[in-house]
Amino acid sequence: MANISLDYDSTKKEIYLLGDIVELQKNRFAWRYIRDYLHPHIEENCIAIPVGDSEPFMVMAKISAMLAKYGFSESKNENSEKIIEDYYEEERRFTEFSKKALEIRNNMCDKNEFEKFTQSVEQNLTARSLYPLQLLSAYHMAFSQNACNFSVPGSGKTSIVYGAYAYLHNLPKDDAKYIDRLLIVGPLSSFGPWELEFKECFGRNPRSKRLAGSVNKSDKQDYLSSKYPAELTLISYASLISLQKEIGFFLRMNKVMVVLDEAHKAKNSSGGIIAQSVLEMSKYSKARIVLTGTPAPNGYEDIYNMFKFIWPNKDVIGFEINQLRDITITGDSARLSRLIDNISPYFIRIRKSDLNIPPATVHPPIYVSMGPLQQRIYDFVEKKYMDEFMAEGTTHTTSRFKAVLAQARMIRLMQAATDPAMIKAPLHSFFEDEEFPIEIYQSVDDSDVLKTIIDYETNEVPAKYIAVKQLVDDILSNNGKVVIWATFIHTIHKLKKYLENQGIACQELYGSIPVESEDIDNDKIFVTREKIVKAFQDTNCPFKVIIANPSAVAESISLHKACHNAIYVERSFNAAHFVQSKDRIHRYGLKQDTITNYFYIISRNTIDETINIRLSEKERRMTEIMESMPIPLFNNVSDDLGDEDIKALIKDYVRRTKKS
Repeated sequence: MANISLDYDSTKKEIYLLGDIVELQKNRFAWRYIRDYLHPHIEENCIAIPVGDSEPFMVMAKISAMLAKYGFSESKNENSEKIIEDYYEEERRFTEFSKKALEIRNNMCDKNEFEKFTQSVEQNLTARSLYPLQLLSAYHMAFSQNACNFSVPGSGKTSIVYGAYAYLHNLPKDDAKYIDRLLIVGPLSSFGPWELEFKECFGRNPRSKRLAGSVNKSDKQDYLSSKYPAELTLISYASLISLQKEIGFFLRMNKVMVVLDEAHKAKNSSGGIIAQSVLEMSKYSKARIVLTGTPAPNGYEDIYNMFKFIWPNKDVIGFEINQLRDITITGDSARLSRLIDNISPYFIRIRKSDLNIPPATVHPPIYVSMGPLQQRIYDFVEKKYMDEFMAEGTTHTTSRFKAVLAQARMIRLMQAATDPAMIKAPLHSFFEDEEFPIEIYQSVDDSDVLKTIIDYETNEVPAKYIAVKQLVDDILSNNGKVVIWATFIHTIHKLKKYLENQGIACQELYGSIPVESEDIDNDKIFVTREKIVKAFQDTNCPFKVIIANPSAVAESISLHKACHNAIYVERSFNAAHFVQSKDRIHRYGLKQDTITNYFYIISRNTIDETINIRLSEKERRMTEIMESMPIPLFNNVSDDLGDEDIKALIKDYVRRTKKS
């Protein structure tokens, strides 16, 4: 077997490969990796690898992994600098650590050590008992201090973090693993749940600080440099960008566990600003935790930054970004198996089937016949857009244009199927976060349609609203509560008005409802997301109905303790939002006799029927993936509108029109 030894020159910042380098160059796979990723230059009797601004140990680890992968033995150069000796000693220790982390992950714990951990958690997590898989996950997290938790929504990832923190925070202060602060990085909607869960775990309110966009930058800077920051600090991903220097100081001055909640939001592996801010922060963190139930929504490259964050100086993945993309495209089972083996010591995943949650009841769809005016409007809109979908020889020149145009038509069909009054609003109001060509709006906003529907609101009540009211009456008569999910803000507002006119008190929950902030007097603000959710949990809550938008609040909030009924008045093709919204009321902690109900209201012979079938197919596929794969790769399964959705839409339209 050919042998390669490593050497290092600290003045030149170069690693040297010595020994059988001719054989190394002859191995086309090994040499391609070195050439593409390590940027070598050939010197007399050696190959020189520049380190640049990278950590030498990180580059050495990549070289070692490559040599082992392609069948080369590796030996120490006896005359090398001390850093080489340190590297091999560090690798030996890390190998031992990784082996033990894997044993814990596989529930092969040291009995005495696990018992000590369990006792500490029971003593310090005074108001919450962790179930066995949560306890194992918390132990793995506390032992590793740098770990990913990819458990499904509703499995209690927040409680797991607090379990690990309870142990680490109560170690002696001179212990190398001692932690005194938590920094949670997540979406604004997660702030309230983190604070609420803290109280429910520890039995006391946390001393917390929210660093949201509404807080003055100078106040954020003063806080991060203060001598006595709060035990729990919460910051949004967007706020990281302008505070990198101050966060670095905060992390160096305190012993902080940094938690990336909904970490898929920082997955950008192509140099995104937020992703770079996250990676910069990892250098100074005492402990690093990644939380997400969807680590690889679009490809295995999505996990690259997550593992780079938890181990910034280690090559634990063993693959470069382009290689991960290729695994996604090719589905190479051998390389995928090697990838899973590489990262297995550093992540845990609890599946939904592990939670022993009583199964939910999915009621048969409730089909409603549209009123005559709505039917005429829908037929007009559908024919116009379906003819365009099926037309050949489109003049559009870019795939981006085509995709957005298809999305625009789909939105108009969904609106017509629920409440044609929505079509009066300019379409760009549904794309407020994007900049799309004006031609798209002009091509789907038809003046004839607008004239047809101008008086719709005064002439007809949408059939779906009537069906929702009947369902809500039944639920309330049985002392139940219900969350109604709607795609469009118009629907949320109009349905609330309609129900309240019928004597049913409702509360809206969507993106524009503010989160609580320290720079305003929250007591004077009647409505915040936290207040709505907290009030809804109360037995004497004045409203029993929440009307919510899944794209805004399908993550982070939990309603399962108070509500066991969900009505879907409209849905899009986005399976991820759909599944996440269902998990709001179907989570760990439900009693075994709890009945969770899902109701889907569908306008007959419309796009609703296609969406219902496609979502069922996507959800089934997502469930299979989440239950069977260690790292779930949805690979566009959960997309909002894909080619298969459009094909199904056309097929259903042709079937219906042939019948008529």
